[in-house]
Amino acid sequence: MPTQAMRAIVYDGKHAFYTDDRAVPVPVAGEALIKVTLAALCNTDREIMAGYSPGFNHVMGHEFVGVVEAVFSDADSVFVGKRVVGEINLSCFSPDCPYCSTQRSSQCLKRLVAGIHNRDGCFADYIALPTRLLHVVPDGLPDEAALFAEPLAAALRITEGSHISPNQPVALVGDGRLAYMIAQVIALTAASLTIFGLCEEKLALFEPFTSDTRMLRQSESSISEHDLQGYEVVIDATGHPSGLATALALTRSGGLLIMKSTYALSVEIDMSEVVVREITIRGSRCGPFAPALRYLDRELICLPPIEVFDPQDLEAAFASTAFKVALKF
Repeated sequence: MPTQAMRAIVYDGKHAFYTDDRAVPVPVAGEALIKVTLAALCNTDREIMAGYSPGFNHVMGHEFVGVVEAVFSDADSVFVGKRVVGEINLSCFSPDCPYCSTQRSSQCLKRLVAGIHNRDGCFADYIALPTRLLHVVPDGLPDEAALFAEPLAAALRITEGSHISPNQPVALVGDGRLAYMIAQVIALTAASLTIFGLCEEKLALFEPFTSDTRMLRQSESSISEHDLQGYEVVIDATGHPSGLATALALTRSGGLLIMKSTYALSVEIDMSEVVVREITIRGSRCGPFAPALRYLDRELICLPPIEVFDPQDLEAAFASTAFKVALKF
């Protein structure tokens, strides 16, 4: 087990900074020590720096691929040497927990969330995680593809939690990395899908998976009369508070609005409209990793190119507008 210091990107409550003097984590009972090879940035990392997770003062990052170097217990030795991806919710798993005891451990009130809430993440040479959260990467799947397991799992959570009929018109608001995964998952249901976004260049990437795309303007409402209340299912994956108003305007009365966005800012909503129009709003967060890896291994998902940075190039990585940004450790 390594004893030397390691490289890491740490958030101190106000700023993110690079260090090469972070202590290597020591796995405890049930945990493995993983050598991170690739770690990806996502919008949540940027929102943490905007105050999304108050009090967070740890290594950042929650999307990674790595190799297990050591385990605490011989019972977990099967993981040593394996390439893995990992879930991020460290729940209590107590039989007395109303969530862990009912297969809802991601909602555990005592949970830690790697790279997001009270637990070091993966923007480092090493991360320690419980082996129960690890998923072995198929041999033929490159690291660059396996890196999409976490956002693809989040996309799959939509269809895991809500039935989407091929006959339903669906709108997806957002044209970023998570939206790109969601669009493909919805496309596989054969539903009629319309994408609403702000960047014409990004929207062009969605064309193979959608019935149509629509441009939105940031300064004013640009939803056509045809699109207002035109969709039975609407998914907000903008990562911005403004996305909720747009999504609500697109949702038919009696329809379903699925929220995938997380952000630091508060948002106001007219709940009277929600009640009168009988709209169901459903939050959707982390999803199933095992099916995500199968989708990737079977090449059912098209993947965008990745722009890779050295962790020392922290500012450049966070400033990049590439569709997918990763750090090479």
